[in-house]
Amino acid sequence: MRIMNGGLEIGFDACPLSGRTRLSHLYQMAPLRALFPLCTGMDLPVAVTTSTSGGFAGGDRMDLSLRIGAGAGAMGTAQAAEKFYRSTGADTEIAIRLEIGAGGWLEWLPQESILFNGARLKRRTEITLARDAGLLAGDLLVLGRRARGERIGYGCIHDQWRIRIDGALAWADSLFGEDDDLADALQHPAALGNAGAAALLVHAGPDAAARLPLVRDLLDAGNVPVRCAATCVNGILLVRWLAEESLDIRPSFARIWTALRAAARSLSPTLPTFWHH
Repeated sequence: MRIMNGGLEIGFDACPLSGRTRLSHLYQMAPLRALFPLCTGMDLPVAVTTSTSGGFAGGDRMDLSLRIGAGAGAMGTAQAAEKFYRSTGADTEIAIRLEIGAGGWLEWLPQESILFNGARLKRRTEITLARDAGLLAGDLLVLGRRARGERIGYGCIHDQWRIRIDGALAWADSLFGEDDDLADALQHPAALGNAGAAALLVHAGPDAAARLPLVRDLLDAGNVPVRCAATCVNGILLVRWLAEESLDIRPSFARIWTALRAAARSLSPTLPTFWHH
């Protein structure tokens, strides 16, 4: 199997005359591509990332960066769920860099990352933002193909997050497990408790922590199959979900996301139509 090295760079800035957000930079290297559909009612330009490869295998390396200039705002999302196939030993490495300038706003809205049994994923998400910038970012992780009766018995997951505000590290998180340790962590009741899917939502920016009561109220009204919780660290609002299926998480995830974009930036409480399919 051929090893792939893909890259994608997207930049938005604010037009100095109209103040409207516009595309300022685009670089693409296969298999990564960007689409820019007209998404009615989103109040922001939407950049949709896609891969022409149909999934990633061991040894593949992907670099993706999205930059929001001062006063600009945009959403980055994915066309569909991404598959990570069983590896014979090499790691799949994904590097994501998000940068938001002064007064800017970015939504990094995921689709699922589906890990096959034996996949080896090393992913690092680095986020830098100005103190008065705002962020909504997330991740949906599917642990094995449950419709096929598959569960993760071996492989590697090393998923890291770093958020820096005005250059200072404000939050860091790492999920790491490999082979037997990974299987134990996925099954242990003090860890993932045999969940088939896990999700994370991160909200940073002015008054993000003040929206914790709103989020907890919405979680309390959520669907029963989901285990979920919300907290704040250094002014950053964090929400996590565990469930048997990612489809059980999606309604609650969307409800929190739309409420936060409305509360933080007075944006319409909606998501792109294709995200729901």
